[in-house]
Amino acid sequence: MYSAPHFVLPQIKDLHKADVYMAHGGYGGYRKAISTSPDTVIDEVKKSGLRGRGGACFPTGLKWSFMPTGNEKPKYLAINGDESEPGSFKDRQIFEYNPHGLIEGIMIAGYAMGIKTAFIYIRGEYHKWVDLMQDAVDEAYAKGLIGDAMKKTFGGNYSIDIIVHKGAGAYICGEETSLMNSLEGDRAYPRYKPPFPANKGLWGMPTTINNVETLATVPAIMTMGADAFAAIGAPGHTGTLLYGVSGHVNKPGVYELPTGVKLSDIIYDVCGGVPGNKKVKAVIPGGSSMPPLRGDEIEGVCMDEEHLKKIGTHIGTAGIMVMDEDTDIVAVTLRIARFYHHESCGQCTPCREGCGWMEKVLHRLDHGDATSADIDLLYSVASNIEGNTICALGDAAAWPVKGFIEKFRDEFEARVKHNRSFVSLNVVHGRRSTASTLVTTHV
Repeated sequence: MYSAPHFVLPQIKDLHKADVYMAHGGYGGYRKAISTSPDTVIDEVKKSGLRGRGGACFPTGLKWSFMPTGNEKPKYLAINGDESEPGSFKDRQIFEYNPHGLIEGIMIAGYAMGIKTAFIYIRGEYHKWVDLMQDAVDEAYAKGLIGDAMKKTFGGNYSIDIIVHKGAGAYICGEETSLMNSLEGDRAYPRYKPPFPANKGLWGMPTTINNVETLATVPAIMTMGADAFAAIGAPGHTGTLLYGVSGHVNKPGVYELPTGVKLSDIIYDVCGGVPGNKKVKAVIPGGSSMPPLRGDEIEGVCMDEEHLKKIGTHIGTAGIMVMDEDTDIVAVTLRIARFYHHESCGQCTPCREGCGWMEKVLHRLDHGDATSADIDLLYSVASNIEGNTICALGDAAAWPVKGFIEKFRDEFEARVKHNRSFVSLNVVHGRRSTASTLVTTHV
């Protein structure tokens, strides 16, 4: 059984309360940060090897260094809590169980970049967690931990205001430039880059966007030091991750473990294996947008970005989706494609039209109206979406479709052969039916 330092989700009763958080060393990381220079804080985060926990895995300290220095313009920090990726449910754990860890991370990041206003953008459907986070922010204000009163509480001349913002209820809002448009009150369309947010972000001002888990990890880096943090987990992707495990496992949930943990160990040791001791047919390692792995490929697979990238997939949000031997892969692919078709903002033609075509072709495959040529058509459509859109939603829609065809083409072909034979048999007997018996997984 794996154990790890609990940086993001410490197992402490009532940690969501400010007094309990401070009694266990909370806000000590911020006190240490303001005792040094902003550049020193950024260098410490760089040395720690912390990479973004929102899916792109971009080095956090490097991103912070892009923020222009000086105070001639307002600067903003946007915290991306629009957790809409199927299979990902880690950020809401932080909102509920360790909100002051997030607040402290925001304070440290704000100090390092000279930012005085931060927006916590939370998924529109997360009604409960919006309220919980707002309660924590209100408590922080009441205790003088943020706002102008923090100068007296902690000393120094720095202060930051934090605003909790309820999102627009769309997957696309999790894309950083769409998030900014939504915050400004506009439709959540992705923006062309360049200019990048650090140069022209919210209201045309310099802006940094970080994921919730990323910032909640920062206080531990300041408290324990960059070198100690960098010694945990995989060398190229350091620290711990919140792994959200769902699907066919005996103990689904969110587990904080070091990066680089074996995928098979998470499934069998941490999560208690597959119900009924069934075999694993497929695993998506990082949320529904990542390319899948076959069950016979997972032995020896390490859960860090550099390792997964070498075998053709990515860590994403570390949302591990496990599917057992009875799972209907065609039905799963259809369900994923339907989601991305529904959530496409429609701005880019390849995504707007291509996602619709993928769903239609998969519907034909699932309902017995397709031929083998449709499998090639489906793969072609996905390939023409990939890399041809303003934001990464097009890739998110294309990767699982292409991945399932590449890994499980035999199942797509078998579906075509079975359904065509089934239809032909019924036509001979004067009946026409497109019914198919499906076993779907929890996606």
